[in-house]
Amino acid sequence: MAPIGQIAEPAETQDALARARMRASLVPDLLVDARRVANNVIAGWHGRRRRGIGENFWQFRPYTEGEAVSRIDWRRSARDEHLYVRDREWEAAHTVWLWADRSPSMRFQSKTASVSKESRALVLALSLAELLSRSGERIAWPGLTDPFSARNGAERLAHHLVHASEEDEFPDLGTVKRFSDVVLVSDFLDTPEETMRRLDVLARTGARAHLIEVADPAEETFPYTGRTEFRDPESGAKLTAGRAETLAEDYRNLYAARRDTLSRWCKKIGWSYTVNHTDRLASEALVAVHMALSVDAGFGA
Repeated sequence: MAPIGQIAEPAETQDALARARMRASLVPDLLVDARRVANNVIAGWHGRRRRGIGENFWQFRPYTEGEAVSRIDWRRSARDEHLYVRDREWEAAHTVWLWADRSPSMRFQSKTASVSKESRALVLALSLAELLSRSGERIAWPGLTDPFSARNGAERLAHHLVHASEEDEFPDLGTVKRFSDVVLVSDFLDTPEETMRRLDVLARTGARAHLIEVADPAEETFPYTGRTEFRDPESGAKLTAGRAETLAEDYRNLYAARRDTLSRWCKKIGWSYTVNHTDRLASEALVAVHMALSVDAGFGA
């Protein structure tokens, strides 16, 4: 740690460069995995296009008695004996912001897990990008891209991720507008109060968030016994336990309480909270989030 009053400049080491290159080389493989996961659930996926405010034409439909006469499209109605209304698409509801945590704690992978938390988080984010893009949705990654609509949305996000910085800070969500959905994939191991503080801007804006907690099974079960050294991947701080098993009960209680607090908070404000374990299928979380995205949030014009 640098002495108080001094600022330590980050060292551009060969190790850091090697890690960055390795991570960039993995993104194409993760994209392939994401497409495989997306293909497994695509049969049940439906776009969220719906009637509302906007500038893009969506459809003509028969006029219903009681609607404002100003909504009638007289040119279309003149073609036959029926009155038709021109519906416009609700563009604002079609922006889904995606973000996967790539901080050091996400690199953890125990012997019981098939992948690291970081790999799972990226696969989930890219799988959602693939599904949403196929459905014609607008997607974006905060701090990385502006909202866009393209059939190859997952590929475009992967391209940006390859050239992104090695690690992501928690994104600035201040640019997210009302009616948007935000999918955040992380281990959410910070205190619930810190996580809620970061997400408060979304709650106040009126956007709807979907949190996917990626968990390694060892983080829940705490299978450690005997003399064990624990190291914080974020700060480098170390803790040596002479008998690790004596910490297990308190640890599990704190771990469960953190998740329960976040989950209850999300439910209270109309958000969703999904847990995906790295020894389970990624598609399980994808189906759950798809259902949450499909629920009408009740946003008005």
